[in-house]
Amino acid sequence: MNGKTNTKLMIWLILVVVVAVGLRVVLFIQYPAVSYSDTASYRRSADAILGGFKAYDGTRTPGYPAFMALLGPDRAVYAAQLLLGLGITLAWFWIGWKTSGKPFFAGLLALAHTLNPGQFFFEANLLTETLATFWLAVAMLGACLWFKSPQTRNLWGALGIGLSSALAVLTRPLFVFMPVLLALFLAFTWDQKKLVFDWKPLLGVLMPAILLVGGWMTWIQSNYHVFSLTTMSGYHLVQHTGYYFEDVPDEYGTIREVYLDYRDERIEARGTQGNAIWDAIPALLDATGMNFYELSRTLQGISVRLILTHPGQYLSRVVRGWWFFWRAPVYWDGTAIAAPGLASILPSLVLGARGVMFFANILFILTSLAGAIFKRLRKVWALDQFMWLVAASIWGTSIVSSLLDHGDNPRFLVPLQTAVIFWCLWIAFTTYSSIKVKNNQEYDEHSAQTAKEG
Repeated sequence: MNGKTNTKLMIWLILVVVVAVGLRVVLFIQYPAVSYSDTASYRRSADAILGGFKAYDGTRTPGYPAFMALLGPDRAVYAAQLLLGLGITLAWFWIGWKTSGKPFFAGLLALAHTLNPGQFFFEANLLTETLATFWLAVAMLGACLWFKSPQTRNLWGALGIGLSSALAVLTRPLFVFMPVLLALFLAFTWDQKKLVFDWKPLLGVLMPAILLVGGWMTWIQSNYHVFSLTTMSGYHLVQHTGYYFEDVPDEYGTIREVYLDYRDERIEARGTQGNAIWDAIPALLDATGMNFYELSRTLQGISVRLILTHPGQYLSRVVRGWWFFWRAPVYWDGTAIAAPGLASILPSLVLGARGVMFFANILFILTSLAGAIFKRLRKVWALDQFMWLVAASIWGTSIVSSLLDHGDNPRFLVPLQTAVIFWCLWIAFTTYSSIKVKNNQEYDEHSAQTAKEG
């Protein structure tokens, strides 16, 4: 890297840091920490951790509750999430630099993250997404360095990638596939049209996942007799199967009738049965005499049977949930903005940002599919192994989330929304570069022909 490029990189880095820090200082002063319906359960789990896990109910993986337990008050958690947001911004800055070699691309990508209201407003939300986004960004940065900087390809680097991806799983169970995906992409690489295997990333990435994630699942199994990341799997599956819960066999007639009452009431009020199960749980416990864990196991068994006997209906809900996944919502509380000027313009800015993110999501779907099909596009867009890892991470999240749940699907994309934006910026950057090279070649050929004729 020459001195001129180094200066440009530092200028862009300073700009990114100033904007990222300034925005978060204003946010911390003007906007409060925001609680949602899930926040109380995370705080309850945090209190259980402080009590030595004696009252831990297994409804949540320990990543975010431990984060809350360590930091304490909501305001401290909020401040820490803002710092994580700065860390995520810098991670994507470095990814942009290592992949493109262009300071402006690194700066543009980092600013795209830090100025995205879908990201910086979430840093105020007392939910798992910002912490999960941080661990995924660290894992992605580690993978990027693995591919772009050969000196980082050692067991310690692989262990770092594995640890961050395992912590992402323990923060947001949805990403349970990520350690395996990272291990496979890093262990098997193409070198001069030959598949090369390296044991270090396979061992290094999977070992922390096996120890941490596997250890947690073993603890859940020993305490609650469910081999899962949480004790909630049965309730999550009802998000899918509740739509055809009429077909539950008579041996579970009590559960069926109680749930149908809550489902129909929610459909009448909101047009969808999504999340009706959370309202129905107390009544189901009273009607059946089961405890919380027995009911979850029973609902899991009922749901699996319904899915096997209604595969068409299940898959139709999976497809619908997959489409919902790309809707790009912004989770924020407009009523919490005290400054009248900001309160009046922010809704329009948020709506505009949602439009941009939704467009980016659709562009990602179309270009990733096109790149997979057409070799010429793969060459034009310089789609190397790291870019396909990014794409596989996004696609994997969209598919796994849709298979396991049919609730708040758009929220599941939040930790990887910047990965989508990175992909789209990369497509634009490489397309422009390809056109520029082609125009220069045509100009050189024309100049040579003119000189020859002269």
